[in-house]
Amino acid sequence: MALIPLARLHAYRNRTFRMEPGTRLTSLDEAVSYINERGFIFFWPYKGYLFPSLWTAVAGDRPVADEHDDPGHVTWGWKDSLLGKRRVYYARVLRKRNTFLSLDLLPYFYALSPNYGSPEEDYLIDYEAGKLTAEARAVYEALLDQGPLDTVALRKAARLTSKSSDTPFNRALEELQVTFRILPVGVAEAGAWNYAFIYDLVPRHYPEVIERAHPISEWEARRVLVLYALRSLGAARAVHLQRLFGWPTGLFDKAVDKLVQNGELVSNVTVEGSSDPHLALPELISG
Repeated sequence: MALIPLARLHAYRNRTFRMEPGTRLTSLDEAVSYINERGFIFFWPYKGYLFPSLWTAVAGDRPVADEHDDPGHVTWGWKDSLLGKRRVYYARVLRKRNTFLSLDLLPYFYALSPNYGSPEEDYLIDYEAGKLTAEARAVYEALLDQGPLDTVALRKAARLTSKSSDTPFNRALEELQVTFRILPVGVAEAGAWNYAFIYDLVPRHYPEVIERAHPISEWEARRVLVLYALRSLGAARAVHLQRLFGWPTGLFDKAVDKLVQNGELVSNVTVEGSSDPHLALPELISG
């Protein structure tokens, strides 16, 4: 069984997470380049899910600060300034957390979503199958009919303004983002905090995404996304990656088996200090 020394793995991740001296991100353009380089990253780090994040690439390996004047919070302004600019994709995606995607990889994620190319009808298929809540349908139809809306106006349009609708409304926003149906495209001075996301339909904001996703098979989409994840991590337990993407175990295992057969990944790799088998990049083992 191949062995990866822990020092080698840490050195690899220090590079891909941008934790080496002199490699931290210091500008918005550098942040966009980093997202494109990695393919997809979290906005903030999340406990239990080791993966690159914008915060870590700017502020280092430390918790997100509570203090509003912490230098690391420049990431918040960068995120807001990117909304609607079509330079990167931002929404709740991986683990239902805030995630940045490169536009090159957006079609691969979209190819795995429950969207078939008809935004006016696809959501109804899921609703009728019990896979979409009534609140999510109401939110989607409000945006479909009225165009981009901030959260205050969106709640009114979807008739979800009561206090008891707070949780169902927020779950609907999450549900629709995870399925690549809506995304935040701006910020409005609305609501109690004068800060509210403006939402729009994904295929309306990125009209080319349907055509770009159409020729991508499910196998190809999973192959590319697993490889990009491993290129960020170097090595990982299969269950860690499967939970990161949220794919059914059988489909994930099938994709990994083919990647191993093609020599793109190596399975049953030992990482120093761990008794669990890992998936790894071939070059990390030979390096």
